[in-house]
Amino acid sequence: MFGYVVADLEQLNETQTELYRSYYCGLCRSLKKQFGNFGRLTLNYDMAFMVLLLADLYDPKTEVFQGRCMVHPAKERKMSENQLIDYGAAMNLLLAYYNLMDDWEDEGKRRSLTAANRIKRYIPSIEEQYPRQARAVREGLRALRDIELRGEKNPDAAANAFGALLGEIFLWKKDRWAEDCYRFGDALGHFIYWMDAYEDLPKDRKKKNYNPFLLRAEAPDFEDWIEEILKGALGECALILERLPLVEHLDILRNVLYSGIWSKYKIIKEKRNESESL
Repeated sequence: MFGYVVADLEQLNETQTELYRSYYCGLCRSLKKQFGNFGRLTLNYDMAFMVLLLADLYDPKTEVFQGRCMVHPAKERKMSENQLIDYGAAMNLLLAYYNLMDDWEDEGKRRSLTAANRIKRYIPSIEEQYPRQARAVREGLRALRDIELRGEKNPDAAANAFGALLGEIFLWKKDRWAEDCYRFGDALGHFIYWMDAYEDLPKDRKKKNYNPFLLRAEAPDFEDWIEEILKGALGECALILERLPLVEHLDILRNVLYSGIWSKYKIIKEKRNESESL
């Protein structure tokens, strides 16, 4: 379900690209440091975006250093390290674990169960350190499962559940920024859920899986309608982004919200149109 919240690297300058990658590489390094090499396989850009936003807002002490990794062994890359990157890594693993278990329980994917078992031993310590977020993930995914099982026709229902889940994760701590962080995560969660449902629509139709857009998909205005609800969710994110006191990462965050995400949407839309024309 993750992987939609990405930057448009072509629109970033060299300094911005280096900073963006330093956080992504730092998140990967933190996953390895805290949860071993297998933990790195759960890495996604969505959590890197969250960390960039929260780090700009809270300004933690950050160290930047050069390093190599398995994916890029030939050339050293800058890697950032701070408290919020470690938090993002923990949330990354928590989401990955419960998502894998959800795949196993819903669809009997043995590969998902095997992967979940590889990271299971780290989950109790994450849940102990972040009980509110862990509870939100468990309850949110349980609510999603119930919605899917009853075949809920309202496309807002599942998006609301996933939005509440992500809102709690974006809410790092309960302070003056808590409401905005929660609302940002909630709106972004709506967008991510709807984008995932939009991308999976042909597959879900073929396999007769639950998808909140199945009833609306044949309408002549479906594509326009999808674009409008996606714009609505990201519009809420944009309003919050612009009123938060962000400085260092603001141009990168704007790039993701105003360009990167939509580039991803266009790719998905083009693939859908190509597959439906065959």
